[in-house]
Amino acid sequence: MKRYAIAAALIFPVLMAYAQPKQQPAPKIKNIIFMVGDGMGTTQIYAGLTANKGSLNLERFRCIGFSRTNSASDYMTESAAGATAFSIGQKTYNGAIGVDSAGNPQPTILEIAKQHGLSTGIVVTTDITDATPATFAAHQKTRDMQAEIAADYIKSEVDVLIGAGREHFDQRKDGRNLLTEFSGKGYQIKHTTDDIVQVKQGKLIGLVKEERVAGRGDQLARTTNAALQLLRQNRKGFFLVVEGSKIDDGGHANDLQYVTEEVIDFDKAIKAALDFADKDGETLVIVTADHETGGLTIAEGDLKTGKISGKFSTDDHTGVMVPVFAYGPGAEAFMGIYHNNTIFRKFMQALKF
Repeated sequence: MKRYAIAAALIFPVLMAYAQPKQQPAPKIKNIIFMVGDGMGTTQIYAGLTANKGSLNLERFRCIGFSRTNSASDYMTESAAGATAFSIGQKTYNGAIGVDSAGNPQPTILEIAKQHGLSTGIVVTTDITDATPATFAAHQKTRDMQAEIAADYIKSEVDVLIGAGREHFDQRKDGRNLLTEFSGKGYQIKHTTDDIVQVKQGKLIGLVKEERVAGRGDQLARTTNAALQLLRQNRKGFFLVVEGSKIDDGGHANDLQYVTEEVIDFDKAIKAALDFADKDGETLVIVTADHETGGLTIAEGDLKTGKISGKFSTDDHTGVMVPVFAYGPGAEAFMGIYHNNTIFRKFMQALKF
């Protein structure tokens, strides 16, 4: 009997070792692509899917959560406070750019990434001095200070900047020509999408004309891909911010066609990001919104023809939660319901900062 007890004592730990699930190593995340559909709630997404005859690249995501968007000052946030929550990890007052609720500058996720040796980029379809992009590289007490925000970009050392708003850089009241200053810091200056996509290495600032998608074509997808090809050359990795800026404009205008066209356009940029992530294997892609705009309700639609009708309850923002889509290594961390500033901490954890 004693022999059986000894044998059991020897065998039991071995059996338990096989029975216990093996701890999987944490996935390696080298790059993050953070994509913001300004004003894009779940209804805008489904309106875009309907108008696109039943499909979007967003359907490739499997890990989905929800972000609570209220700011520190208001139940209904706006883009500056909403994006600052993403960029610094703190809720702040409406209108704040990269500062906390007391107006104090705080390090942004792009600045932290740069300190860790990563390359950084911002690609948008609006002025790059506008609220959402500004919060990742500038620190001002109000979003209206676009001249000061443009000057902050000189100090930010963001490697790739693509958007509109050239007048804030070379047609300034203070007489500074920031494009000349950018050139002196080694940046290549381009003003058309065709010229931007020809840049194959180095730092870039692309300042293009601001237009609706009907005028700009596939600019966002092409410039997103161009930024990815430049940033990927850093072996340590990169952090890229991409905004589908004008979904919000369609909501403010209560123009459903405008909204759906911009959602579909943003979705093409999402495809570029997901295709890159699939090939790379070490890239985390996050898609969310800063808030919903317009209180959109779909009244009727046809998935075969793409026809859709709807109504807006407001020409302003609403306070509803917005979805968060995650794809790639570490995507599971973005499931659940949480406040928008939590996304910053999830970035920090993903990159092990």
